[in-house]
Amino acid sequence: MENLVSNASLQSAYKGKKVLLTGHTGFKGAWLMNWLQMLGADVKGYALPPSYEGGIYQLMEPFATGASILADIRNKELLKQTVQDFQPDFIFHLAAQPLVRLSYEIPAETFEVNAVGTANLLETAISLNKRCAVVVITTDKVYENKEQDILYTENDVLGGYDPYSASKACTEIVVSSFRSSFFNPSQSLQNRPSVASARAGNVIGGGDWSKDRIVPDIVRALRNGAPIPVRNPNSVRPWQHVLEPLHGYLILGAMLYAQPVEFSTAFNFGPLPADHLTVQELVETAIDSWGSGEWNNLATPGQPHEANLLKLHIGKAMQQLQWKPKLNAKEAIQWTIEWYKQPVEKQLDFTLNQINSYQQL
Repeated sequence: MENLVSNASLQSAYKGKKVLLTGHTGFKGAWLMNWLQMLGADVKGYALPPSYEGGIYQLMEPFATGASILADIRNKELLKQTVQDFQPDFIFHLAAQPLVRLSYEIPAETFEVNAVGTANLLETAISLNKRCAVVVITTDKVYENKEQDILYTENDVLGGYDPYSASKACTEIVVSSFRSSFFNPSQSLQNRPSVASARAGNVIGGGDWSKDRIVPDIVRALRNGAPIPVRNPNSVRPWQHVLEPLHGYLILGAMLYAQPVEFSTAFNFGPLPADHLTVQELVETAIDSWGSGEWNNLATPGQPHEANLLKLHIGKAMQQLQWKPKLNAKEAIQWTIEWYKQPVEKQLDFTLNQINSYQQL
């Protein structure tokens, strides 16, 4: 099992395999598409067009257009046709409405995209008469957050204050239902799909320009010589570089494909306890990495609720998958800021170099 942590073993697991990647135009999805292509996988993406300019998908778009279907995960018939035509060996499901603050503006749509969209995908997988490892990516926010200094494990109660968090908890329930009803680990899964879920913490890295996310807010302000707007400076989050959970997803996918009965379950991916930082600590480390800058506390009463304290327990992934974080919080922030310092014409190469560098750690 430990061998799957190495690049060579991941390449052996994915080279020549067909991988359907939903959400490939987004931040994490585009990084994962690059990595899978570097491993030699035959990748097909299914997602809406990018929601912002300058992301990694657009940097790689000339090389990825032939592998892309730009469509809504709620388009059930097209999704089913895509799965049937492609006959994937792996499915990584990242397509989602991923923003907490936006979920207050479009709550019903957030539930529809995240929970019903996942049900659409899993329903298409029922008809696959072959081994296929399906990894559904949710979030650290699926837990009923008690705002206490505790580490949430995979067995803790699901919940969600805001529509985004609740929709992702619903997604986990959808996964559990489909797993029990159609992909039951108690039965032989050798020639049928198997399903696992991955719950990752707050992810940072180059190429994210989403609205209302702290790293894009930091970089926009630093580039403009303006103070960084910080809404919740004292909030604690499980920050990690994007490559950390993606590495976990790849290991989980490979293990699920090889041993579907044992790995059809949920896994947390997050930093070590010492690397759960406040937003203020993240911002000040980013300023140090940039070389200049300042920030303003914009915390105001009446703004939409966001969790103040959230930490993940990652012992299950460390023990069963032999996965562990390679970068501490400071290194993750430095890698992120270095990406944004690159001129646009070098950003794609820098992305690939960071993947290569990470694999060598």
